[in-house]
Amino acid sequence: MLLAGDIGATKTLIGLFTPAEERPRQVDVRAVTTLEYDSLEAIIARFLDDHPAAGFISAATFGVAGPIVEQVAKLTNVPWEVDAAAVRDLFGFPSLTLLNDLQAMAYSVPVLEPSELEVLQEGRPAPTGNAALIAAGTGLGEALLHYVDGRFIPSPTEGGHADYAPRTPREIGLLEALIRQHGRGEYEQVLSGRGIMNIFRYVHGESPCAAGDPGDDPTNGPARVSAAALEGRCPLCVEALDLFVTAYGAEAGNLALHTLATAGVFVGGGIAPKILPAMRSGAFMEAFRAKGLMTEFLNDVPVSIILNDRAGLLGAAVHANATARSAR
Repeated sequence: MLLAGDIGATKTLIGLFTPAEERPRQVDVRAVTTLEYDSLEAIIARFLDDHPAAGFISAATFGVAGPIVEQVAKLTNVPWEVDAAAVRDLFGFPSLTLLNDLQAMAYSVPVLEPSELEVLQEGRPAPTGNAALIAAGTGLGEALLHYVDGRFIPSPTEGGHADYAPRTPREIGLLEALIRQHGRGEYEQVLSGRGIMNIFRYVHGESPCAAGDPGDDPTNGPARVSAAALEGRCPLCVEALDLFVTAYGAEAGNLALHTLATAGVFVGGGIAPKILPAMRSGAFMEAFRAKGLMTEFLNDVPVSIILNDRAGLLGAAVHANATARSAR
Protein backbone atom coordinates (compact mmCIF):
# COMPACT_ATOMS: atom_id res chain seq x y z
CA MET A 1 0.00 0.00 0.00
CA LEU A 2 1.12 3.56 -0.71
CA LEU A 3 0.49 6.58 1.51
CA ALA A 4 0.32 10.02 -0.08
CA GLY A 5 -0.53 13.50 1.08
CA ASP A 6 -0.95 17.03 -0.20
CA ILE A 7 -0.41 19.47 2.68
CA GLY A 8 -1.83 22.87 1.87
CA ALA A 9 -2.14 26.05 3.89
CA THR A 10 -5.91 25.60 4.10
CA LYS A 11 -6.69 21.96 3.34
CA THR A 12 -4.79 18.70 3.54
CA LEU A 13 -5.56 15.62 1.47
CA ILE A 14 -4.22 12.27 2.65
CA GLY A 15 -4.91 8.95 1.00
CA LEU A 16 -4.10 5.31 0.46
CA PHE A 17 -3.28 3.97 -3.00
CA THR A 18 -2.44 0.60 -4.44
CA PRO A 19 0.68 0.35 -6.64
CA ALA A 20 0.34 0.20 -10.42
CA GLU A 21 2.50 0.37 -13.52
CA GLU A 22 2.10 4.15 -13.91
CA ARG A 23 -0.95 5.61 -12.16
CA PRO A 24 -1.66 4.23 -8.67
CA ARG A 25 -5.26 3.37 -7.88
CA GLN A 26 -6.94 5.43 -5.18
CA VAL A 27 -8.33 3.38 -2.27
CA ASP A 28 -9.47 6.09 0.13
CA VAL A 29 -8.83 9.81 0.53
CA ARG A 30 -9.67 12.13 3.40
CA ALA A 31 -9.70 15.92 3.41
CA VAL A 32 -8.95 17.72 6.67
CA THR A 33 -8.48 21.33 7.71
CA THR A 34 -4.73 21.68 8.08
CA LEU A 35 -4.63 23.98 11.10
CA GLU A 36 -6.99 21.78 13.08
CA TYR A 37 -3.85 19.67 13.66
CA ASP A 38 -0.56 20.73 15.17
CA SER A 39 1.68 18.56 12.97
CA LEU A 40 1.84 16.25 9.98
CA GLU A 41 2.41 13.38 12.39
CA ALA A 42 -0.97 14.07 14.00
CA ILE A 43 -2.73 13.94 10.62
CA ILE A 44 -1.04 10.66 9.67
CA ALA A 45 -1.77 9.08 13.05
CA ARG A 46 -5.46 9.97 12.86
CA PHE A 47 -5.74 8.70 9.29
CA LEU A 48 -4.03 5.39 10.04
CA ASP A 49 -6.16 4.93 13.18
CA ASP A 50 -9.20 5.14 10.89
CA HIS A 51 -7.64 2.57 8.52
CA PRO A 52 -6.40 -0.30 10.71
CA ALA A 53 -6.57 -2.66 7.73
CA ALA A 54 -4.22 -0.53 5.63
CA GLY A 55 -1.46 -3.05 6.18
CA PHE A 56 2.16 -2.52 5.17
CA ILE A 57 2.97 0.93 3.77
CA SER A 58 5.71 0.34 1.19
CA ALA A 59 6.36 4.04 0.52
CA ALA A 60 4.99 7.41 1.58
CA THR A 61 5.28 10.78 -0.16
CA PHE A 62 3.93 14.14 0.96
CA GLY A 63 3.75 17.38 -0.97
CA VAL A 64 4.15 20.40 1.30
CA ALA A 65 3.70 24.10 0.57
CA GLY A 66 7.18 25.43 1.21
CA PRO A 67 10.87 24.96 0.48
CA ILE A 68 12.55 21.68 1.48
CA VAL A 69 16.21 21.51 2.48
CA GLU A 70 17.72 18.07 3.14
CA GLN A 71 14.23 16.63 3.61
CA VAL A 72 13.26 19.17 6.26
CA ALA A 73 10.44 21.55 5.35
CA LYS A 74 9.32 24.82 6.87
CA LEU A 75 5.85 25.39 5.50
CA THR A 76 5.28 28.86 4.08
CA ASN A 77 1.79 29.56 5.42
CA VAL A 78 1.54 26.93 8.19
CA PRO A 79 3.56 27.13 11.45
CA TRP A 80 5.06 23.66 11.07
CA GLU A 81 8.50 22.21 10.52
CA VAL A 82 8.43 18.70 9.06
CA ASP A 83 11.43 16.36 9.24
CA ALA A 84 10.98 13.44 6.85
CA ALA A 85 13.34 11.11 8.72
CA ALA A 86 11.60 11.73 12.06
CA VAL A 87 8.15 11.08 10.57
CA ARG A 88 9.39 7.95 8.77
CA ASP A 89 10.93 6.52 11.94
CA LEU A 90 7.89 7.35 14.08
CA PHE A 91 5.61 5.25 11.88
CA GLY A 92 8.15 2.66 10.73
CA PHE A 93 7.74 3.37 7.01
CA PRO A 94 10.50 1.99 4.74
CA SER A 95 10.66 5.40 3.08
CA LEU A 96 9.03 8.81 3.39
CA THR A 97 9.78 11.64 1.00
CA LEU A 98 8.86 15.29 1.20
CA LEU A 99 8.28 17.16 -2.05
CA ASN A 100 7.43 20.78 -2.65
CA ASP A 101 3.68 20.84 -3.31
CA LEU A 102 4.11 21.97 -6.93
CA GLN A 103 6.82 19.40 -7.51
CA ALA A 104 4.38 16.78 -6.23
CA MET A 105 1.66 18.05 -8.56
CA ALA A 106 4.13 17.94 -11.44
CA TYR A 107 4.50 14.18 -10.96
CA SER A 108 0.82 13.85 -11.92
CA VAL A 109 1.22 15.59 -15.29
CA PRO A 110 2.39 12.53 -17.31
CA VAL A 111 -0.50 10.36 -16.04
CA LEU A 112 -3.40 12.81 -16.39
CA GLU A 113 -6.21 11.75 -18.71
CA PRO A 114 -7.47 14.06 -21.50
CA SER A 115 -10.75 14.45 -19.58
CA GLU A 116 -8.77 15.96 -16.69
CA LEU A 117 -7.45 18.80 -18.86
CA GLU A 118 -9.02 21.91 -20.38
CA VAL A 119 -6.98 22.83 -23.44
CA LEU A 120 -6.45 26.56 -23.96
CA GLN A 121 -3.95 26.19 -26.80
CA GLU A 122 -3.21 23.02 -28.74
CA GLY A 123 0.18 24.25 -29.84
CA ARG A 124 2.72 21.88 -31.32
CA PRO A 125 4.03 19.71 -28.45
CA ALA A 126 7.65 18.61 -28.75
CA PRO A 127 7.94 14.93 -27.76
CA THR A 128 11.29 15.48 -26.03
CA GLY A 129 10.67 19.01 -24.73
CA ASN A 130 10.46 20.36 -21.22
CA ALA A 131 7.17 21.27 -19.55
CA ALA A 132 6.16 23.67 -16.78
CA LEU A 133 3.47 23.96 -14.14
CA ILE A 134 1.98 27.08 -12.56
CA ALA A 135 -0.76 26.98 -9.94
CA ALA A 136 -2.59 29.80 -8.18
CA GLY A 137 -4.65 28.95 -5.11
CA THR A 138 -4.04 29.92 -1.49
CA GLY A 139 -0.57 30.86 -2.75
CA LEU A 140 1.24 30.70 -6.09
CA GLY A 141 3.46 27.77 -6.99
CA GLU A 142 5.61 26.97 -9.98
CA ALA A 143 7.51 23.84 -10.99
CA LEU A 144 9.67 22.75 -13.88
CA LEU A 145 9.51 19.39 -15.66
CA HIS A 146 12.84 18.68 -17.32
CA TYR A 147 12.80 15.99 -20.01
CA VAL A 148 15.74 13.67 -19.27
CA ASP A 149 16.38 10.17 -20.68
CA GLY A 150 12.82 9.66 -21.87
CA ARG A 151 10.92 10.96 -18.86
CA PHE A 152 10.01 14.14 -17.02
CA ILE A 153 12.00 15.03 -13.90
CA PRO A 154 9.96 17.51 -11.79
CA SER A 155 11.96 20.26 -10.13
CA PRO A 156 10.67 22.63 -7.42
CA THR A 157 10.93 26.41 -7.41
CA GLU A 158 9.87 29.30 -5.23
CA GLY A 159 8.96 31.35 -8.28
CA GLY A 160 5.74 32.55 -6.72
CA HIS A 161 7.79 34.85 -4.50
CA ALA A 162 9.70 36.44 -7.40
CA ASP A 163 9.23 40.16 -8.02
CA TYR A 164 5.98 41.07 -9.75
CA ALA A 165 6.66 42.57 -13.19
CA PRO A 166 3.83 44.89 -14.34
CA ARG A 167 3.35 45.43 -18.09
CA THR A 168 0.84 48.27 -18.34
CA PRO A 169 0.18 51.60 -16.57
CA ARG A 170 -2.75 49.96 -14.74
CA GLU A 171 -0.51 47.15 -13.52
CA ILE A 172 2.20 49.64 -12.53
CA GLY A 173 -0.40 51.28 -10.30
CA LEU A 174 -1.12 47.88 -8.75
CA LEU A 175 2.59 47.38 -8.06
CA GLU A 176 2.78 50.80 -6.41
CA ALA A 177 -0.18 49.87 -4.20
CA LEU A 178 1.54 46.61 -3.21
CA ILE A 179 4.76 48.44 -2.40
CA ARG A 180 2.90 50.89 -0.19
CA GLN A 181 1.24 48.04 1.69
CA HIS A 182 3.98 45.38 1.76
CA GLY A 183 7.25 47.10 0.89
CA ARG A 184 7.58 45.15 -2.35
CA GLY A 185 5.40 43.38 -4.90
CA GLU A 186 5.67 39.66 -5.60
CA TYR A 187 3.65 37.42 -7.87
CA GLU A 188 1.92 35.62 -4.99
CA GLN A 189 0.44 38.95 -3.88
CA VAL A 190 -1.28 39.11 -7.29
CA LEU A 191 -1.85 35.50 -8.34
CA SER A 192 -3.56 33.84 -5.39
CA GLY A 193 -6.78 34.13 -3.44
CA ARG A 194 -5.13 36.89 -1.44
CA GLY A 195 -4.03 38.41 -4.74
CA ILE A 196 -7.60 38.62 -6.01
CA MET A 197 -8.47 40.60 -2.90
CA ASN A 198 -5.44 42.88 -3.35
CA ILE A 199 -6.54 43.58 -6.92
CA PHE A 200 -10.15 44.06 -5.79
CA ARG A 201 -9.11 46.72 -3.26
CA TYR A 202 -6.81 48.43 -5.78
CA VAL A 203 -9.44 48.60 -8.53
CA HIS A 204 -12.29 49.73 -6.27
CA GLY A 205 -10.29 52.28 -4.30
CA GLU A 206 -12.87 54.32 -2.43
CA SER A 207 -15.72 53.18 -4.71
CA PRO A 208 -18.27 50.75 -3.27
CA CYS A 209 -18.66 47.34 -4.89
CA ALA A 210 -21.89 47.14 -6.91
CA ALA A 211 -22.20 43.48 -5.86
CA GLY A 212 -21.72 44.20 -2.16
CA ASP A 213 -18.70 44.05 0.11
CA PRO A 214 -17.09 40.57 -0.26
CA GLY A 215 -15.51 40.85 3.20
CA ASP A 216 -12.00 39.89 4.23
CA ASP A 217 -12.52 36.12 4.45
CA PRO A 218 -9.54 34.69 2.50
CA THR A 219 -11.62 31.69 1.40
CA ASN A 220 -14.98 33.21 0.49
CA GLY A 221 -13.90 36.73 -0.46
CA PRO A 222 -12.07 35.78 -3.69
CA ALA A 223 -14.95 33.49 -4.70
CA ARG A 224 -17.45 36.33 -4.21
CA VAL A 225 -15.35 38.74 -6.27
CA SER A 226 -14.95 36.17 -9.04
CA ALA A 227 -18.67 35.38 -9.06
CA ALA A 228 -19.57 39.08 -9.22
CA ALA A 229 -17.23 39.45 -12.19
CA LEU A 230 -18.37 36.36 -14.06
CA GLU A 231 -22.02 37.29 -13.56
CA GLY A 232 -21.41 40.92 -14.57
CA ARG A 233 -22.85 42.29 -11.32
CA CYS A 234 -19.99 44.76 -10.74
CA PRO A 235 -17.95 46.46 -13.50
CA LEU A 236 -15.02 46.98 -11.15
CA CYS A 237 -15.00 43.29 -10.22
CA VAL A 238 -14.96 42.53 -13.96
CA GLU A 239 -11.87 44.73 -14.24
CA ALA A 240 -10.28 43.06 -11.20
CA LEU A 241 -10.75 39.58 -12.60
CA ASP A 242 -9.41 40.72 -15.99
CA LEU A 243 -6.28 42.07 -14.27
CA PHE A 244 -5.87 38.76 -12.45
CA VAL A 245 -6.30 36.65 -15.60
CA THR A 246 -3.95 38.73 -17.73
CA ALA A 247 -1.26 38.76 -15.02
CA TYR A 248 -1.70 34.98 -14.73
CA GLY A 249 -1.26 34.54 -18.47
CA ALA A 250 1.76 36.84 -18.57
CA GLU A 251 3.54 34.96 -15.77
CA ALA A 252 2.66 31.59 -17.36
CA GLY A 253 4.31 32.89 -20.53
CA ASN A 254 7.36 33.98 -18.51
CA LEU A 255 7.58 30.48 -17.06
CA ALA A 256 7.36 28.95 -20.54
CA LEU A 257 10.33 31.08 -21.59
CA HIS A 258 12.35 30.28 -18.47
CA THR A 259 11.77 26.55 -19.01
CA LEU A 260 11.65 26.36 -22.82
CA ALA A 261 8.41 24.47 -22.20
CA THR A 262 7.93 23.08 -25.70
CA ALA A 263 6.07 20.07 -24.26
CA GLY A 264 3.49 22.31 -22.62
CA VAL A 265 2.52 24.60 -19.79
CA PHE A 266 0.00 23.24 -17.29
CA VAL A 267 -2.13 25.49 -15.10
CA GLY A 268 -3.01 23.88 -11.77
CA GLY A 269 -4.37 25.12 -8.47
CA GLY A 270 -7.86 25.75 -7.21
CA ILE A 271 -8.64 29.08 -8.89
CA ALA A 272 -8.41 28.39 -12.64
CA PRO A 273 -11.12 25.68 -12.77
CA LYS A 274 -13.48 27.97 -10.85
CA ILE A 275 -13.11 30.83 -13.36
CA LEU A 276 -13.04 28.82 -16.60
CA PRO A 277 -15.14 31.34 -18.58
CA ALA A 278 -12.58 34.05 -17.82
CA MET A 279 -9.67 31.71 -18.56
CA ARG A 280 -11.27 30.76 -21.90
CA SER A 281 -12.03 34.38 -22.86
CA GLY A 282 -8.74 34.84 -24.68
CA ALA A 283 -7.22 37.34 -22.23
CA PHE A 284 -5.04 34.69 -20.57
CA MET A 285 -3.59 33.41 -23.84
CA GLU A 286 -3.17 36.89 -25.30
CA ALA A 287 -1.03 37.87 -22.30
CA PHE A 288 0.77 34.50 -22.45
CA ARG A 289 1.85 35.09 -26.05
CA ALA A 290 2.62 38.84 -25.86
CA LYS A 291 6.40 38.46 -25.64
CA GLY A 292 7.70 40.42 -28.63
CA LEU A 293 10.23 38.34 -30.54
CA MET A 294 9.15 35.23 -28.62
CA THR A 295 5.47 35.44 -29.63
CA GLU A 296 5.90 32.96 -32.49
CA PHE A 297 7.65 30.52 -30.17
CA LEU A 298 4.85 30.78 -27.61
CA ASN A 299 2.20 30.22 -30.29
CA ASP A 300 3.49 26.64 -30.48
CA VAL A 301 3.52 25.94 -26.73
CA PRO A 302 0.55 23.78 -25.62
CA VAL A 303 -1.35 25.21 -22.65
CA SER A 304 -3.86 23.29 -20.53
CA ILE A 305 -5.70 23.78 -17.25
CA ILE A 306 -5.66 20.82 -14.85
CA LEU A 307 -9.25 20.05 -13.84
CA ASN A 308 -8.43 17.25 -11.38
CA ASP A 309 -8.61 18.94 -7.97
CA ARG A 310 -6.56 16.11 -6.46
CA ALA A 311 -3.64 16.40 -8.87
CA GLY A 312 -1.21 17.23 -6.04
CA LEU A 313 -2.24 14.14 -4.10
CA LEU A 314 -2.11 12.01 -7.25
CA GLY A 315 1.40 13.28 -8.01
CA ALA A 316 2.57 12.39 -4.50
CA ALA A 317 1.13 8.89 -5.01
CA VAL A 318 2.91 8.61 -8.39
CA HIS A 319 6.19 9.44 -6.67
CA ALA A 320 5.53 6.93 -3.86
CA ASN A 321 4.67 4.33 -6.49
CA ALA A 322 7.99 4.89 -8.29
CA THR A 323 9.87 4.75 -4.98
CA ALA A 324 8.27 1.43 -4.04
CA ARG A 325 8.96 -0.07 -7.48
CA SER A 326 12.61 0.97 -7.40
CA ALA A 327 13.04 -0.64 -3.98
CA ARG A 328 11.98 -4.07 -5.20
